[in-house]
Amino acid sequence: MQTHSVLADGNSADLANEDLESDFKPLTAEQAQAWRQQHPMASPWRVLWLQVLVGGLIAVLTGWFSGQFRLAASVAWGAVAVVIPAVVFVRALSRQMRMRQAGSALVGLFVWELVKIVLTVALLLAAPKVVSDLSWLALVAGFVVTMKVYWLAMALGWMQRKSRPN
Repeated sequence: MQTHSVLADGNSADLANEDLESDFKPLTAEQAQAWRQQHPMASPWRVLWLQVLVGGLIAVLTGWFSGQFRLAASVAWGAVAVVIPAVVFVRALSRQMRMRQAGSALVGLFVWELVKIVLTVALLLAAPKVVSDLSWLALVAGFVVTMKVYWLAMALGWMQRKSRPN
């Protein structure tokens, strides 16, 4: 790796940019197609469905083993506080991906991430009004388990769509 001394006129930044540009080699159409087949896009909808499934299953199992509806409802609300904002975000993100201008798509990504955070906080703050005799520990457990489904999705290979045969 080359190091450049900083010059008063800013030439070291230009030299660094030239080094980066000289390493860049554009792909041919065939190479780009092969790369896309080796690295398929992840489907956020698959992860979302797995979150719904796991959140519901955890709530049912909690109610079954504890015999307390309040714990099951608390776990379920924790899952809802993850899933509903995620649905809003994924829907908005899928629309953003169709935009031609990268800058506006990036701004939209940040805006919708902020919307997701605000919606999550609002759902958590509404929990005591929605769930009678709320158990915060059960709610947080449902929230964390549902949120960590991403790891299960990656382990199952659900983060990638199946490659289409030619």
